[in-house]
Amino acid sequence: MAARQPIELRRSGKLRRSGAALVALAATAFGHPRPLRAADADPWFGHDKLLHFEATTSLAMVGYAGAAMITVDRPTRVGAGAALALGVGIGKELWDLDGHGDASWRDLTWDLIGATTGVLLAAAIDWSIHRIFDLPVGPRSR
Repeated sequence: MAARQPIELRRSGKLRRSGAALVALAATAFGHPRPLRAADADPWFGHDKLLHFEATTSLAMVGYAGAAMITVDRPTRVGAGAALALGVGIGKELWDLDGHGDASWRDLTWDLIGATTGVLLAAAIDWSIHRIFDLPVGPRSR
């Protein structure tokens, strides 16, 4: 009669076989080649989107500041900043659409986000300066 193996050895053999089966199953399930998707040619967070955001943010702030030299009406300043930034952004996309680049709705979206950010930032700075220094908001005396 053959000697019986201790229980620990029998269990470790089963564990090895179960582990090998589990690895084989995982390799079959997750290791098969999947079709690769093409890389997005115009990613939402690409480097050019940052440039669109920065340019329109800056233009909106410059437009707001320029309008502040002419009028004390804050809504007019906001409109001037937004108009300058979005006008340049839309013009750039139309230029690209004419064959000078790659027109993109995503670029235009980042232009809109940048213009909004620039106008809000400029208005917040304007409000803060008037609040801190207690400047009058009405017509200026010249």
